[in-house]
Amino acid sequence: MYIKLSLMNDFLKEFKDRGYFYQCTDEKNLSKKLNEESIKGYIGFDCTAQSLHVGSLLQIMCLRLMQKHGHKPIVLIGGGTTRIGDPSGKDKTRKILDDKEIEKNIDSIEKILKKFLDTDNKKISPIFVNNYSWLKKLNYISFLRDIGKHFTINKMLSFDSVKLRLEREQSLSYMEFNYMILQAYDFLELNNKENCLLQIGGSDQWGNIVNGVELIKRHSSKEVYGLTTELITLASGSKMGKTESGAIWLDKELYSVFDYWQFWRNTDDRDVLKFLKMFTDLKLNEIERISKQDINKQKIILANEATSMLHGSKEAKEAENLARNTFSEHSSGENLPDTKIDNFKINGNVINLISEVETNLSKSEIRRLIKSNGIKINNQIISDEKFKISKDLMNKNNFIKLSIGKKKHYKILF
Repeated sequence: MYIKLSLMNDFLKEFKDRGYFYQCTDEKNLSKKLNEESIKGYIGFDCTAQSLHVGSLLQIMCLRLMQKHGHKPIVLIGGGTTRIGDPSGKDKTRKILDDKEIEKNIDSIEKILKKFLDTDNKKISPIFVNNYSWLKKLNYISFLRDIGKHFTINKMLSFDSVKLRLEREQSLSYMEFNYMILQAYDFLELNNKENCLLQIGGSDQWGNIVNGVELIKRHSSKEVYGLTTELITLASGSKMGKTESGAIWLDKELYSVFDYWQFWRNTDDRDVLKFLKMFTDLKLNEIERISKQDINKQKIILANEATSMLHGSKEAKEAENLARNTFSEHSSGENLPDTKIDNFKINGNVINLISEVETNLSKSEIRRLIKSNGIKINNQIISDEKFKISKDLMNKNNFIKLSIGKKKHYKILF
């Protein structure tokens, strides 16, 4: 339900104007509460890898927007629930990490999040919590008696995260089945300890969030709220945050600044305006002005803004300059990130080399690229699919420049 814009809180209005909004448990009263006072709201992040990827960026932008409007974000790192596994959107039980891996991941994820958030202003600086600090202390019998009594199996079976797995006849462990109760309990703990009044998450978390809202109402008779964001699908139909070649990590040790800049620069024309609203701090009237510019200029602005937010404006500008030089006809590729090929034998043919670099391309697709003059070695078109990669092609620094189409260039080392 949408409320009248004249009465809508500024945070919620911008939340909608930027395309974040999907559902709210009680929009009218949440808007009223936000107008009355600064509140605390939380978003949870699993720590199953040493870095978040672009698929988590929308939630990070929500935390930034909270700060912009004077509210205090709580960042919950799921050190406890990561030991269980969220079944939402999953086809199978995920690998459970050991304690050392989880702690290492928590440290690196916190560092990434602090790059995006204002940690200096005490009024809005984020509170970082790890739910393992309370989940590890739970007494099973007490938990069942005090918390479990508020959940019915009938309702738990109705949630998509459970229902879809069962409909596909895919196994769902009792451990995973408990995830939604533990997430609801997280909200209860944060409400008790920090007076947290809001949980934000992706639309696939709706059931888990509603459980938390209802648990707090039954357990403590307090009014809290849930707010969900759209799940982003690219115009191409693929999922945000992943490409055929892997995840777009927010850690430059896993995904270089240049590649990150290029990811945004290569945004589909149909997604550029949407992404300028969602993933930059540019004012909406400024984005409207930018939307009238050439599409390639819009993409460069998007790439610079998104990269600056994570890696800083200096590195973003360097990436832009590197891209400009790399895509010129005469660039040697010297400044490109190194791409080390271990499995390729010198004197192998060009098709095998490309298969090592672009694992998503089939050999028939590579042959079509060769026939259409889409492959270059050291800026020279390769028209023979049997072309051999020899040591003679390497420059004085022992690499070759491989170009696949107009947008992908690699500095190949053997």
